[in-house]
Amino acid sequence: MVFEPKTLDYNISPYTGLTRESWIEAGEYLLTGIFQHIKRMEDPVVMPRKETKITYPHLQAPENIQKIERKAEIFEGLTRSFFIAAPMIYNIPELELCGYKLREYYKNQILSACVKGNPFYVGSYEEMQELTGDSDPFRCFQQTVETCALVIGLWISRSQIWDTYTKEEKDQIAAFLTGYAHANTVPQNWRLFNMLDMAFLHMEGYDIDKEIMLDHAQAILNYSVGDGWYRDGHSFDYYSCWAFNMYAPLWNLWYGYENEPEIARRFEENSNRLMETYADFFDRDGFTNMWGRSNIYRNASTSAFDGNLFLRNTTADPGRARRVCSGSLLQFLSRDDFLFEGIPTLGFYGQFSPLVQGYSCAESPFWMGKAFLCLHLPKDHPFWTAKENNGSWETLKEKEVKQTTLPGPALCFTNHQANGETILRTGKVVQQKGNIHGMWNYSKLCFNTKYPWEATPVFRDQGKGILSGELESQQYVLKDLTEGNCLRANVTFWSGEKKGVLYRRQFFDYDLSTESHWLQALDLADFPVSYGIMRADRLRLCRRPVMLTLGAYGFPDNETEIFHKENGKAKAIILKGKSHTGVERQLAMTLYDGWSDLGIAASRGTNPDSEKSLVVYAVTHRTKQYGAYESYMVISQVLTRESHEDFTEEELFPIASIEYGDSAGTGSYGTTRILLKNGTEREINFDLIEAELSL
Repeated sequence: MVFEPKTLDYNISPYTGLTRESWIEAGEYLLTGIFQHIKRMEDPVVMPRKETKITYPHLQAPENIQKIERKAEIFEGLTRSFFIAAPMIYNIPELELCGYKLREYYKNQILSACVKGNPFYVGSYEEMQELTGDSDPFRCFQQTVETCALVIGLWISRSQIWDTYTKEEKDQIAAFLTGYAHANTVPQNWRLFNMLDMAFLHMEGYDIDKEIMLDHAQAILNYSVGDGWYRDGHSFDYYSCWAFNMYAPLWNLWYGYENEPEIARRFEENSNRLMETYADFFDRDGFTNMWGRSNIYRNASTSAFDGNLFLRNTTADPGRARRVCSGSLLQFLSRDDFLFEGIPTLGFYGQFSPLVQGYSCAESPFWMGKAFLCLHLPKDHPFWTAKENNGSWETLKEKEVKQTTLPGPALCFTNHQANGETILRTGKVVQQKGNIHGMWNYSKLCFNTKYPWEATPVFRDQGKGILSGELESQQYVLKDLTEGNCLRANVTFWSGEKKGVLYRRQFFDYDLSTESHWLQALDLADFPVSYGIMRADRLRLCRRPVMLTLGAYGFPDNETEIFHKENGKAKAIILKGKSHTGVERQLAMTLYDGWSDLGIAASRGTNPDSEKSLVVYAVTHRTKQYGAYESYMVISQVLTRESHEDFTEEELFPIASIEYGDSAGTGSYGTTRILLKNGTEREINFDLIEAELSL
């Protein structure tokens, strides 16, 4: 079942047609999928589960752990669906779906979850500690996350639900919230959950510990790195947007402006800084990139716009914000594989197990309901009345590329007029050695809004000596030919942009116990071209012989045509096919110096967009332990477009000449000059990169 909005207005929304009424229809669409599974008024929001090996409740866990996880699942289903339901109840108090009046259902379910003695009580913090039998005083529980969703929903639907409780009932819910609000939490974005719990309680006249509140608030503030982004653990991801920059503005509104004005001012300032560039994080269609953990939350990434619009001094462009929010909503709701039995799948588009993480359950994708906070904005708010605009995309010249570099979070993203795609390149990435899942999420060389990342391709020998496990899309894989093991880049250092070229370094199997000169590495240099990214990377090897592979984006294999072309020493493979939704796709990978051959791997079940996929890849070998006359540089490019119109010869083979500055002509040191046929010259110089690398 695909979402088909009934109310469209292409005058006010020339790009998407979506209006405030369209968003209400989308909310009804998602909630109907939920409530078709509710058999009785007393039943909790526990949905059909397609995946059982990764997600919780973990069926092989001890019974006490399963009991804890079942309670967490009940609460997660309630509160995350409430993200969608609360704005709907606010707008249509008498809304009824599948025979249930939403207002009454959620009013009863909240009491059942929060008040001891009810059948689906989810347990206090102290009770959860006792149930685990764990003596760790810092143990945290999923309920802390979900209490925050609960108070946001109660705030939105205040007059319809919260205000209708008796004082005794309010006190019981408040007591439950107080326990989690003041208890231990995870020292990262989780602090915001505690802050909002306390802020809600304070708003409603309940006592809170202001010392704890201030400690959390200062910590959150000090995670800021500039440009509106926050560091949440080792690597940056959308938690800056759907957590920090959504929750912090609400905290300002509920508590900060009045009680901690300086911190509130800085939260507001950070949100407004994010708004300066965040719209360009999305592509011409408003599509969200599949990047970082928790991608099952999909368009929740757009809730940062909602957060900003709740501030006293908002700077978001309302027409641009709505265009992105609506575009990202349609990115998912217009797919026929988005739902499983009416419920958002555990995937990015359809069900996709390589994406799923163990802290998720079948109800976790309802986090996307954060995007529906826009429905708490009144009908006459500029978010709803301003005409949609496409920001930078409307002013880009033909084949122009806009590059945005944010040094703080180490993000570089490019908007490509020629194909409408946005390509993200990241730095300051730290993943555990061997954590392939984490490397898929964070360590890809590029993340493309139209080519979501491919998991490790599964294939037979393609005739070039390449086996499954020796190849990744948009990642290098280094095989030690002495020991036979494959190394992957788990750490990416950031050096920054110079003269349009982005510099990074990736280490393979980085281990903090090992000095870096004993580790295999590549110096990365890349720059945008009209339809993609060109790479001019340098090998930094401490042991040989090795085999090196580099994959292009995973390509949906639906009636794909394959073409081979050569131009002098350069060679290219071109793929023409269609996405799952029938949109034309075309990809080309071109190899220049340093590579020996091109190949194609056919895989199944590793691509989020399509069951079958292809990965074009490059391969080369370095045989001598000390081989100063072997090329140090590996130069390539990947192009993509939404049409089968042929790339021109100049687009496929854009390099006129390559000049190396070292005495051996291998690119080992000095400046490498790449002259393009359009007259553009790029200088690649890794000198002094050692002094500039940062995590």
